[in-house]
Amino acid sequence: MALILNIETATEVCSVALANEEGVLDYQENTEGKSHASLLTTFVDALLKNNNILPCHLDAIAVSSGPGSYTGLRIGVSAAKGLCYGANKPLLSIPTLQCMAYGFITQLSEDKKSEYKDAWLCPMIDARRLEVYMAFFDLTGDFRSEIRAEIIDENSFDQILGKRKILLFGNGSDKCKSIIHHPNAIFHQGFLPSAKDMTVLSQKDYENKKFMDVAYFEPYYLKDFVATVPKNKVLK
Repeated sequence: MALILNIETATEVCSVALANEEGVLDYQENTEGKSHASLLTTFVDALLKNNNILPCHLDAIAVSSGPGSYTGLRIGVSAAKGLCYGANKPLLSIPTLQCMAYGFITQLSEDKKSEYKDAWLCPMIDARRLEVYMAFFDLTGDFRSEIRAEIIDENSFDQILGKRKILLFGNGSDKCKSIIHHPNAIFHQGFLPSAKDMTVLSQKDYENKKFMDVAYFEPYYLKDFVATVPKNKVLK
């Protein structure tokens, strides 16, 4: 039975979950954002101590690999790599959007699953301005499209929306609600990613030995990082 530490820092959420094949054993989470650097190692330490576990007792460390926040991904992957090196454990890479799809599916009632059985899920992560990171999934959590950065306009997804409902969620979907008005576009507000949603995928990857090269693994940024200067720091 694999004991896996799961780390999610790709969005405003900083989340860590300890799980085995039976499910989530414990977790630590903060949804306020911009505190990943100070909270993540504290969460990991508390989670292990509260469950009388040492890093060497883990079977693997899984990290939500993006796309998402450049800084958040760097923090999460750096912490995961450090744990892997220190405890000599394998690293698992779990796509953030697929984690979100799995999490959303678990929140749907059986009636809703029946109602939306032919619908596609579209988790969205805010990528600034009118752009989002997104992908389509079916109700089993399998990919129906590639992961991509999409600039949203009033005609986005018209071809797909003409054939089926799309359930849109995640912090990127909030800004799309005022742009996309197709009756088959169904927006669900308030959904947040969580390391708890990674656990089924990380167990599968562990069983299939889908281990990453710890030395060379990088997050899936999708876009190059662009540094900006805060307004109060602009030279006059």
